[in-house]
Amino acid sequence: MKLPVRMALPLAALAVATACAPGTSDNGSAGDDKSGTLRVWLFQEVNNQPKQKVVDAAVAAFEKSHKGADVKVEYIPVETRAEKIKAAFNDPKSAPDVVEYGNTDTAGYVKDGGLADVTKEFGAWSEAKDTDPTAEESVTVDGKIYGAPYFVGVRALYYRTDVFKDLKLDVPTTQTQLAAAARKIHKGRPDLYGLAVGGAYTYGAMPFIWSQGGELAEKKGGSYESTIDSPAARKGIEAYTSLFGGDNCPAAKCAGMGGNDTVTAFASGKAGMAIGGDFSHQAMEDGKVKGEYAVVPLPGADKGDIAPAFAGGNNIGVLKSTSHRTLAVDLMKSLASKKTQGELFDAMGFLPTYTDVRESVARKEPFVAPFIKTLGAGAKFVPASPAWGQIDASLVLPTMFQEIVSGRKDVATASRDAAKKMDTAFRTAG
Repeated sequence: MKLPVRMALPLAALAVATACAPGTSDNGSAGDDKSGTLRVWLFQEVNNQPKQKVVDAAVAAFEKSHKGADVKVEYIPVETRAEKIKAAFNDPKSAPDVVEYGNTDTAGYVKDGGLADVTKEFGAWSEAKDTDPTAEESVTVDGKIYGAPYFVGVRALYYRTDVFKDLKLDVPTTQTQLAAAARKIHKGRPDLYGLAVGGAYTYGAMPFIWSQGGELAEKKGGSYESTIDSPAARKGIEAYTSLFGGDNCPAAKCAGMGGNDTVTAFASGKAGMAIGGDFSHQAMEDGKVKGEYAVVPLPGADKGDIAPAFAGGNNIGVLKSTSHRTLAVDLMKSLASKKTQGELFDAMGFLPTYTDVRESVARKEPFVAPFIKTLGAGAKFVPASPAWGQIDASLVLPTMFQEIVSGRKDVATASRDAAKKMDTAFRTAG
């Protein structure tokens, strides 16, 4: 599996693009030419050649079936995507017709007037009926569809099989057992974190909140209101932050760690367990733990439950300013089709957004089974609000976790303060 390190970006860094996006644009479509040049912007991967090969094949097939259409694909650096997309929204002449974007950015880009409403076309697309509901949610704003899911990524529990064997530990089936196993590992092997956790690992913490029945926010009228300080959410926050300390993952070392840091700790042999994604597999294979780890769904609060995971990933959308709407929508479908997604899995490890295609790839690559099982149990998504980019980029939730694990604030105070910040962002976003 060769999913890039960049996969983590749609979760947090890509959200910066939303925060940096321009004001609402009125750049509507300039027409619907049935021939001519279509421009596509896709994200450049660390090793882009496998992705480019799959895309080139999809483009060649598209051009063959759409006489007179010429597709030009540009791979844009992830680091500068915010500026490029902002410029595209403001200047239709420089804009692409089709664009890849992080799935947490949908609401912000819709508010900015950048993405075309493709509800009708998506509904009539035969393949769309097999789209995972959570993936479809990531292209939906106020009941309308603004793109096609491109790939999805979820997290599960990686654990050291050799360490569990040596310490005679059972694989945890509840979060209480998970915490106990983490402490037993650190006690038996003081050189290891029991479970590597990070104060800046927002998407590793969310399953603990969701598994206790908590939510980040709830829809009220045309906006959202934070529920991060609800009793259920606080219970989940307490469960996660209790994992920081000298008996598992010392706050002095772990409070500042993010998702990549926890995965690196596990891959380098410094942790007995870690919460990592399907996209983390190659890091493990390249690390010291190769051949000595396994993966299971992250357990929920009760035995037999799977903790809801955040459904990260990317989407493919059509810009509202395109002068080739019909062609652009067809190209979007080609790039996000079952065939292309299956090939992208083979080439890059991108987990397909179609339930039937995922079942097929799981038979080819058994290691993805725990992640697919996690998705099947019901993954979650962030509030479909343009405010989420601001909330994520300003580190509201990491700040809350870090205040708690450092002892500066208790759970009630920190969650209440975080809720106030979230509500301000929701009100400002409208």
